[in-house]
This record gives sequence, C-alpha cells and structure tokens, in this order.
Amino acid sequence: MNDVSADTAPITPDMVESHGLSPSEYDKVLEILGRAPNITELGIFSVMWSEHCSYKSSKKWLKTLPTEAPWVICGPGENAGIIDIGDNQAVIFKMESHNHPSFIEPYQGAATGVGGILRDVFTMGARPIANLNSLRFGRPEHPKTRHLVSGVVAGIGGYGNCVGVPTVGGECTFHEAYDGNILVNAMTVGLADADNIFYSAASGVGNPIVYVGSKTGRDGIHGATMASTEFSEDSEAKRPTVQVGDPFTEKLLIEACLELMATDCIVAIQDMGAAGLTSSSFEMASKGGMGVELDLDHVPQREENMTAYEMMLSESQERMLMVLRPGSEDEARAIFEKWELDFAIVGTLTDSGHMVLTHKGEVVADLPIDPLALASPEYDETERPWTPTPKPEPLSADDVPAPNDPMAALETLMGCPDLASKRWIWEQYDHMVMADTLGFGRPGGGAAVVRVHGTKKALAITSDCTPRYCKADPVEGGKQAVAEAWRNLTAVGAKPLATTDCLNFGNPEKPDIMGQFVGCIEGMGEACRTLEFPVVSGNVSLYNETQGAGVLPTPAIGGVGLIDNLMLSASMDFKADGEALVLIGETRGHLGQSLYLREIEGREDGPPPPVDLAAEKRNGDFVRGLIRSDDVTACHDISDGGLLVCVAEMAMKGNIGATIQVPDNDTPAHAWLFGEDQARYVVTTKDAGGLLEAAEKAGVPAMQIGITGGAGLSLLGGAGETALKTLSDINEGWLPEYMGEA
Repeated sequence: MNDVSADTAPITPDMVESHGLSPSEYDKVLEILGRAPNITELGIFSVMWSEHCSYKSSKKWLKTLPTEAPWVICGPGENAGIIDIGDNQAVIFKMESHNHPSFIEPYQGAATGVGGILRDVFTMGARPIANLNSLRFGRPEHPKTRHLVSGVVAGIGGYGNCVGVPTVGGECTFHEAYDGNILVNAMTVGLADADNIFYSAASGVGNPIVYVGSKTGRDGIHGATMASTEFSEDSEAKRPTVQVGDPFTEKLLIEACLELMATDCIVAIQDMGAAGLTSSSFEMASKGGMGVELDLDHVPQREENMTAYEMMLSESQERMLMVLRPGSEDEARAIFEKWELDFAIVGTLTDSGHMVLTHKGEVVADLPIDPLALASPEYDETERPWTPTPKPEPLSADDVPAPNDPMAALETLMGCPDLASKRWIWEQYDHMVMADTLGFGRPGGGAAVVRVHGTKKALAITSDCTPRYCKADPVEGGKQAVAEAWRNLTAVGAKPLATTDCLNFGNPEKPDIMGQFVGCIEGMGEACRTLEFPVVSGNVSLYNETQGAGVLPTPAIGGVGLIDNLMLSASMDFKADGEALVLIGETRGHLGQSLYLREIEGREDGPPPPVDLAAEKRNGDFVRGLIRSDDVTACHDISDGGLLVCVAEMAMKGNIGATIQVPDNDTPAHAWLFGEDQARYVVTTKDAGGLLEAAEKAGVPAMQIGITGGAGLSLLGGAGETALKTLSDINEGWLPEYMGEA
C-alpha cells in the first residue's frame, strides 16, 4: 500500500457524522483500511456509502422485482435498462430523481436532473429521442409552491429545449404532503443499434482513463450526501450543493460521444453523475475487477487551488469518464477538440484492485476498490425494521353523499389542480423537435407516442403513480401504479414491454415509512410479473422529509411499449357524431381514496380501489386487439375521477359531445359515474354489436353506455348537462390563472 501523505488532520466523530456515516459504518471503514482515513478518503467512503449511491436501505427489496423477459437485453445494474424492439434496434431508458436540489434551487435543480438522465442514456450508445417528467408540488396556496412550479418548469424546458430532445409527456399533481419537499423525477428514452451498446465495466491493464466534457468546479460537492438526508430549517443554506447545468455543452457532449462510439476506441464509458469522479471511476473499476490510478493534476479545473477532496466529490455537470483502447487517444482527442470539449488523460487501469490518487506529486488516497464496494451496507429488517400499513376501514358508496348535480361535480373535478390541464407547463417544452412526436401522442393525453425514425414503428411512453392510493394501502397502490402505466400504453395500441421506476419515500429509519416502501415493492413486483412488464432500471429517493413530515409514498412508474404499425394505433379524441360509447371492464363504484371523495366531499379516507391483475391483463389484451383490428375509433383508460371524467376528456379532446345512460342497477349513480374501479377503458366504435359480441366471447365485461354527438355532455333522463366549452374553459383556466398568466 502507498504512503498516503495529504490531509493528515485527524478525523473526529463530528467529521464522520457530518459526512453521513454512522459509528458502525465508520468502524467498517477502519476495518477495511487498517488505519484511519484522511479527509479525501473519508469523503469517498461517504458518497459511495450514501443512501443515494449505495441503496443500503432498499437493495434487499429491489432484488425481489422481476427484471427479465425475452426482449430485455440489460436489466438493472447499468446506467439504464435496454430492451429489444427488433430490426437491430434497442431502446435504452431510465427515470431518476432530483428532488432535494429542485426544492433548494428549482431552476438548476430541475435542469441538471434532465441533464443527468440524458447522460445515463447516451453513455450507453443511444441517441436520446424523448424526455418525460413526473412532478409533485405542495398545496397551491402554500407560499413557495408558485415559485417552485415556475422554476422547475423553466429548468426542464430550458435544458431540454436547448439540448434538442423533445419533452413529450409526464404528470403534475399537488398535495400538502409535498409542501416542504417537492418531487422532480426525470425520464429519458433513447434509441441505439442493438449490436453497438456500450457498458461501464473497465478492462485492460494499462488502458488509458480519459476525462471528457466540461471542467470541474466546486458545484455539487456533497450532493449525494444531501440527497440522503431529510430537510431541516437550514435547507436553504445547502444551495452550494446544487449543480449548475449547461445544456449547450451537453448537446456537444452527446454528439461527440456518439461520433466516438461509431469508432472502435471505447472499452468502457460512464457518466459522472452523483458523486462525480468518485462514483464513475469506482463503478467502472469495480465492475471490471480492476484497479485505478488517477493523477488529479490532469483533471480539467475551472477554479483555482481545488483540493483532491473537492475534485473527487464535485458534481459539476456535462462530464464523462471513459477507458480507451491503447493507441486510440489521438483519434478520440481530435473528436472532442472538434466539438470544443475538454479531453484529458487522467489515469490508467491497473491490476492492483486499488484506487490510488495522486495530487501535486503525492499520493492523497489509496483505497481498496472491491472491499469498499462490496462492503457497502445492505440493511435488513434488523437495521431497517418495518411495520405494515394498517388496512383502511371499508367505505361503501352509500356512505358517500351523491351530488345534487353530477355535472356541477364534474365541473369542479375538471378544474381541480390535479385534473386541470397542464398546457401551461408543456407549452414551455419543445415537444416537436426531431419531428417524430406524433400528433395524437403529444403532451396532454395518456401515453406519449414517438415514431421510431424512418420506420412504421413507434414507442409509447408514459409515467404514472397515484400516491394517495399508496398511502392508504401500499401493496394495492404499488400494483395500481404499474397497472395504470400498462393501461396507458395499451390504450394507444402499444404492447407494454418494460418499466423504469423512481421510488420516492420519506425517512426509511421510521418503521412505518419503511413499511410503505416494502408494501409498494410487493405490489409493484406482483403487477410486473402478472402483466409481463419487467423493471429494467430505476432510482430510489429516500429521506424526502422535512422537519419530520414525509411525502406521500410515490413510486413513479415509467413505462415503454411498442406499436408495430402506426396505422393500427388509437387516440383518445372522439372522431364523429353517432358512434357508440362502450365501457370495457367491471364497474362496482369504488369511491375510497377517489378524487370525487377528496374534491367534492373534502375527505381522504377509505381503501384505494382493489387491483385485479388477471382482469387487467385480460381486459387490456382485449382492448389492444380491438385497436390492432381497427375496430375502435377512440380509446382512453379510466383513472382519476372515474368514468365521467374519462368521457369528458375524450369529448374535450375531439370537441364532440356525448350522451351517457347511467344503468339501472345496484350501483349508485354517483359511484358509477365517479368511482375509480380499475382495469377499465372507454372506447368508441361504429359497430357496438360486433364489439359486444367479441367481448362476451373473450369473457370481458362490456356494455354500451352512450353515443357521441352534440356540443356538450348530458346524462340521459335529464339528470344533468354541461357544455363542452364550459368544461374546457374550466379545465384550461386553472393553471394559467394560478400562475398569474390568465
């Protein structure tokens, strides 16, 4: 072992605590090293063993998720997941959080979240073709909410628009649980040649290690550590840990990397994300069973007198680390210099199994790679005890008052913050750049749809979660998040292929919060297995908590599906008068945890709707078959707000009204109209008889519920009526008015 001569000040218990290491974890550090670390080494252990990087509270449970299918090329463990879509084409995608930075500095926090997830995808050889985001904000009346919405949306648009990747979809909801800790989850989807995918495992003793992209500064230091603790009153003081992004440099980096990837120069490549140079070098070496020697004097720096500690922990953006084949350095350098990016040989691979850092001619760190990586804590029930979430009391539809006027209730729902149009948001995003975003798959619908360039194929992409369900019953909520993503893809005619996830929870050291996590994972796993919808990538974000108040459990699910033939797909808008509305799936009128209950009655109680996964699969496969057989003219899945909200969205999208007949059965009318039963779709068709006959043969519940036409929505029998213009004005008006731009 080398003599480590820099930063010789003794490490105190306060220093250990400030780096987020527990006393037992620090004892493990001493055991691995056989000595006390210096400050640089302590910083490296700190970030590598942080919750954000090591997943120490969650990896036991993540291992239970299904990750394989015949079309999965690479599941969790790499920068992003990879699926095969045929014709030597692969889709590479992932979702990730940037919650804490976005609360502290909303513009840069959100912008660098987009930049980071883009790098996760193009580092594997894919050209990014679509971005999505999943946003959760606090109460609209909270004094910070408007500022946070404005900054986050501007940051996402500012970065995505400049880098030239369309932002095609997402979701945005509001709840008081996010008052002190918003959620900003970003997803990127890219397209690659299946025979030219790049991985991060380093190999080849003596091969050069190369740093490319932007220079290293002091921004983002301790970012991973900050993301592994809950917020307190001094969260504003953590602004220095928020990185600063430059989308124009990111665009140059994308093009330079893809150009180099067309050569035979790269052995391994890794983006510098959380923990920057530390995590990228450690992960590459650990995956390849190699050692690393880095000379930090060669790291491009934009600030003077940076220490080894600062360089290794900086989270400056737009940087990559790669291992090159010997002799290819000049070819690679020429490409990066052409794109006006930094290129520096900063080290070599060794067979020592150690990371050895030198700075100003002295060894400043010497750490064993595998012992550090493999000893990364993995907490079980002993260290992270958990208690299951108690089941809510049952709630009968008869216990929920019916509205005097169902259409007045509908108008209230369509103008509530969660259901109100988010046009104000997505019009700030360039969703048409690259010219492959299809008209019916633009933001504002269910799943986004993006053409696979130059083919008749398309990708359907979505992000979904219903946190109020997950709070009430994490198992059912976890199932529902996956099932709704699956339904959104199915409703446009896509075959759902795989998911990515972003698991946002509070403090895992609290048994009830850990119980929410365990329950959601259980439900997600069950749904993914039944629906053949494996998890191929993802991110865990814990400690989303401020002064003891945690966010709602929010396991956001990103889904990707394939449409083989664009001509056989579906959109949600009504196409013509006189077409039959057919409800697919069983309606029992479940009002527990519904938006009707919350927005009309001011209550958040009862269980969420149960999720029958066999029915989800059966009904969804049937609907997808109808779309591929060209038997329906429009399709939309039923979710928040229930059946009447679903029909209203279809009507507003097509600017064609409808008349609905409430069936005369045991289900109360308001429960039938606003209940949030799962596994349901509304379709329109010119041949209701044929469709209903096919449904009966398939064992799928189906009934005709109305007919399209007119300038409004009405219930047969005079039970209520509202004009589409009224609904649209209410739905489109809330967010611009709230943001002061009406």
